Amino acid sequence: MLSIIDLLEAGSLPENLAAYLFSAVNRANASFMVGANPGGAGKTTVMGALLNLVSPRYTLQPADSLQTLQKALSKGAETEPKCWICHEIGSGPYYAYLWGEEARAFFALSEHGHMLATNLHADTYVQAYEQLCHDNNVPENHFHGMQLQLYLTLERNRNGAIMRRINTVHESDGASEHRLIYDLKNSYTPHPLDISKLISDDDFRECGDIIRDLKGKGISHIEQIETLLSNRL
Repeated sequence: MLSIIDLLEAGSLPENLAAYLFSAVNRANASFMVGANPGGAGKTTVMGALLNLVSPRYTLQPADSLQTLQKALSKGAETEPKCWICHEIGSGPYYAYLWGEEARAFFALSEHGHMLATNLHADTYVQAYEQLCHDNNVPENHFHGMQLQLYLTLERNRNGAIMRRINTVHESDGASEHRLIYDLKNSYTPHPLDISKLISDDDFRECGDIIRDLKGKGISHIEQIETLLSNRL
C-alpha cells in the first residue's frame, strides 16, 4: 500500500490537505469514503493510505457479512470502537462488498462510535448520495455519519502520463449536511481550518509538522508510519 507521503510526493494532493486528512482521521477519528467512477482511479489506494492513519486505538475490522454487522449493532456502544472496512459499496459477490441491507447495516455502525471506511463508483458527492440514499435506502443521517467524502479525478500531465488526484473533499460533523472543504478546480480554495468543524488548530499544525518531518527524513513506508503513530499513544 502507498502512504499519505507517497500520495503527497506523487502530486495527488497538496500538503495542507494531507495535514487536514491526517488530523481528521487520526485525531478526530472521522469515517471516510473515497469515490471515483472508473476502475484504476486510485480509490483503494487512497483508502489504504488513510487507513494507515487510523489511531492504533481502533482495531481494523472487515465488514464481511450482514451477520457480522448485525452482531456488532446488537452490542451497541458496549463493544470497543473499531474501524469497519467495506472494500466497496457494490453488489458483486466479492469479499466485503456490501449492498442493500448490508450497506444500511454498515452505515448504521456510525451511531455506536465506530469509524467506517469504504469506497464506491461515484465521481461526485451528488452521485454518491443518489447511490446510497436512493438506490440503497441509507438514511440521510447515516450518510452524514460518513464524515469525510473524497472524490478522485484522472488527469494527464504535460508528458502524457496519467495523474490520479483528489478532486473534492466534503466534510460533515456527523450530524449535518456535508460542506465542500477542498476543490482542485477552484482557483482559490479556503484553508481547511477556516471551515472545518472536525479538526483543531493544534492538531492541524502538529499533523503538518509530522508530515514535513517524515518527508524531510525520507520516511514513507506504511510500516514506519504505523510505528510512529503507535509510539505516540
